Amino acid sequence: MENILQHIGIDNYIYLSTLLFCVGVFGVLFRRNAIIMFMSIEIMLNAVNLLLVAFSTYHQDAQGQVFVFFSMAVAAAEVAVGLAILVAVYRNLNNIDIDNLKNLKG
Repeated sequence: MENILQHIGIDNYIYLSTLLFCVGVFGVLFRRNAIIMFMSIEIMLNAVNLLLVAFSTYHQDAQGQVFVFFSMAVAAAEVAVGLAILVAVYRNLNNIDIDNLKNLKG
């Protein structure tokens, strides 16, 4: 069984991960919708997870893949809590625009 990295190359995984991370950063910086910001954060997290799996496969060590498994579990919990907060904010303000959340300061 041949290693997939011999055909594709580790550099292509690095380029793809960099592109995904940059898309996520631009989504967080330039979008004002909270749900899109959450999705952008998830894209950045998945870019890092892709790179961890690629390097783990490249070095033939499963530690990176195990770390990705735990990272995905933490990301799922983060999304659940974040969406619960957004639902609570929407019930109070009838809007989830980030600029309106500045009014919630005590």
